Amino acid sequence: MSTTTSTLPERHSYLDAPHGIASWLLTKDHKRIAMLYLISITIFFAIGGLFAAGVRIELLTPRGDLVSPDMYNKLFTMHGVVMIFFFLIPSIPATLGNFLIPIMCGTKDLAFPRINLLSWYLYVIGAVLTLGVAFSGGLDTGWTFYTPYSTIGSATNVTLAAVGVFIAGFSSILTGFNFIVTVHRMRAPGLTWFRLPLFVWAQYATSLVMILGTPVVAITIVLVMAERSLGLAIFDPKVGGDPVLFQHLFWFYSHPAVYIMILPGMGVMSELVAAVSRKQVFGYGFVAFSSLAIAILGFLVWGHHLFVSSQSIYAGLVFSIITMLVAVPSAVKTFNWAATMYKGSVTWESPTFWVVGFMGLFTIGGLTGLYLATMGMDIHLTDTYFVVAHFHYIMVGGAIMAYMGGLHFWWPKMTGRLYNDSLAKASAILVFVGFNLTFFPQFVLGYLGMPRRYHAYPDEFQVLNVLSSAGASVLAVGYLLPLFYFALSLKYGEIAGDNPWGAVGLEWNTTSPPPTENFPVTPVVTWDAYEYPTPVEGHVV
Repeated sequence: MSTTTSTLPERHSYLDAPHGIASWLLTKDHKRIAMLYLISITIFFAIGGLFAAGVRIELLTPRGDLVSPDMYNKLFTMHGVVMIFFFLIPSIPATLGNFLIPIMCGTKDLAFPRINLLSWYLYVIGAVLTLGVAFSGGLDTGWTFYTPYSTIGSATNVTLAAVGVFIAGFSSILTGFNFIVTVHRMRAPGLTWFRLPLFVWAQYATSLVMILGTPVVAITIVLVMAERSLGLAIFDPKVGGDPVLFQHLFWFYSHPAVYIMILPGMGVMSELVAAVSRKQVFGYGFVAFSSLAIAILGFLVWGHHLFVSSQSIYAGLVFSIITMLVAVPSAVKTFNWAATMYKGSVTWESPTFWVVGFMGLFTIGGLTGLYLATMGMDIHLTDTYFVVAHFHYIMVGGAIMAYMGGLHFWWPKMTGRLYNDSLAKASAILVFVGFNLTFFPQFVLGYLGMPRRYHAYPDEFQVLNVLSSAGASVLAVGYLLPLFYFALSLKYGEIAGDNPWGAVGLEWNTTSPPPTENFPVTPVVTWDAYEYPTPVEGHVV
């Protein structure tokens, strides 16, 4: 027995060889690049969280008595810029997408490994330049860079921030391009489009938005820099420019960018729902095509951000109707996930907690979006804390819950180690409770008329603001806890099996962590997606 064991080949993973910092910084392995992204965006998530903490501490009292109004403007601006451009947009595609898409497609790497590494370097360069603004006086325009303030009014370093966001945009374009080519050209034999995991469908739809929408915002940012630096009359109304033109150009990208943030999370949820329910995803085709529908309709609704601008009421009517329509494919996904879990053999492990949390928070976020899509209500709610709450229910309650759920689900595959499941469940509960405590009061504040981006407010709003700030502290603990047990698992965690969740999919048919080449032999796919055994009636857990 001992002789047989000694002759077994030693398993090597992508983490083993080669060693050294240079081997990581010059790697072309999609899995290592995913880990580089994971480390990078975690750092910027923490930085963005610190800016948010400054905002919430300031709002504990009605009078602005912690920081000056100018400093408050810089805090919420840097929070938005860092969180949106350097965490939310790249979070799932650059980490889980980079790691999993080649494995799920049964190939050795992405189509263009060198371009994949370049995308990480562009991300880091853009992020460092933008963060440099915080050390050179800050930025006070808001994350939307609205003109004419950003071009002729602000005395802060708008140009450097714009350059950083512009460079980071190319990172998104290259990542999306790489994903599209890989999915089209490098799928394993037998892996037809309708055998692809729904995670891949979601990443594919997201990639389309990335490569079609990001150039628009890149050009818009260049125009801002040109007007600011060269004095060109593009958005300045004093010399014939049109500031509303900036809003059209910006939101033509930035509303689809919302789907760049949430669509990958929906793909993660489809994988997790199937795995924790031990069932095929209900209505696979509808869920797959709903991702494409969201990507397409997302380009047609930007005008609902301009209801209170000079936009005609008839254009507003059209944008309002299309915004209602874009909610349909999102509802299809949510109902199909619920139908998948219905009578499934649901296992209450930590990923399940993140699934349930996502579905609850995303539903609230989606329904409150319909209020803002209605022109009459939007006039009352625009630029209030209702908008802040809605946006965070989608982005934090949706995208980040999905991101955390995906990390917990695929962490054993990525690292080969198991984490503390009890602490992971506690983290999910803390995030869910802390999130609702933080942002639900903001719906009430917004409805009562408290404007966003104000550092002082009437006394009657203090109780709700204190409640919101207290919830933010609970939320912070919920986010810090995974850093602790994930880091601990790298050294002390139990060795993970190749398939610790009993899930199906090509990523579970290779070792944990995978070898550099992903599979010793190119797999041949002869099964449909999510072929779980049918649950036995009466044995529902």
